[in-house]
Amino acid sequence: MNDLSQDRIRARVEALGDWFHNMDLKGVPTAPNHFLHDYPRNKFSRFSHALPDDLGGKSVLDIGCNAGFYSLEMKRRGADRVLGLDSDDRYLAQARLAAEVLEADIEFRKLSVYDLGALGERFDLVLFMGVFYHLRHPLLALDLIYDNVARDLLVFQTMQRGSEEVHPVQADYDFFQAEHFDEPGYPKMHFIEHEYSGDWTNWWTPNAACSQAMLRSAGFEILERPEAEVYICRRGVRPKDDGAVYPASPKNGARPG
Repeated sequence: MNDLSQDRIRARVEALGDWFHNMDLKGVPTAPNHFLHDYPRNKFSRFSHALPDDLGGKSVLDIGCNAGFYSLEMKRRGADRVLGLDSDDRYLAQARLAAEVLEADIEFRKLSVYDLGALGERFDLVLFMGVFYHLRHPLLALDLIYDNVARDLLVFQTMQRGSEEVHPVQADYDFFQAEHFDEPGYPKMHFIEHEYSGDWTNWWTPNAACSQAMLRSAGFEILERPEAEVYICRRGVRPKDDGAVYPASPKNGARPG
């Protein structure tokens, strides 16, 4: 049991700088003036019903855990093991403080999504939220999650822009067919060369069709879309043999290009 006073908690919260997760640490809010208001609790309220209420006996991996809001929520639902990963030392320090104050047994580790193979274990529930659009190589990240850490459920969230339409896509097109690329509901990923919303790490914003297509391509079955940017998925069968590696030779015997 910790005996931190509110003043001591407040001092430690302030010492760790700006927080992106607003949490109540025994009466001390971590980001009371967040530009998205009570974030991420207000977002979680729109899809929390889609996650299991009882995670007893389950393991959870929170990729890009930031200050640990979702890790803490999964621990509140009784998860036996919760591991939060982030590549930012300050976020990890914030997450460890939150877990200490709230007396939650959660492990936090500095690790990139591209290094998931180093974990050497799979998890019943993987959270991959608020990370995808910050990555230079987003589909590689989904492949690595599928190949290395996902056992069953994946909760995926990304910033999306562009059309909300999702058009049926043929399994193949003739080389001279190109009109489908201009359809609003065709899968598209918008590349951000410079900055978006003052953040140079915002690299990609998919439309809804692209988010869904990339999840399926990586081998995940979409079970539910409880919120505009959130997909509840299950690890399924990858539709093509090769994921994060380039095939040794295309099946037609010739290199594309």
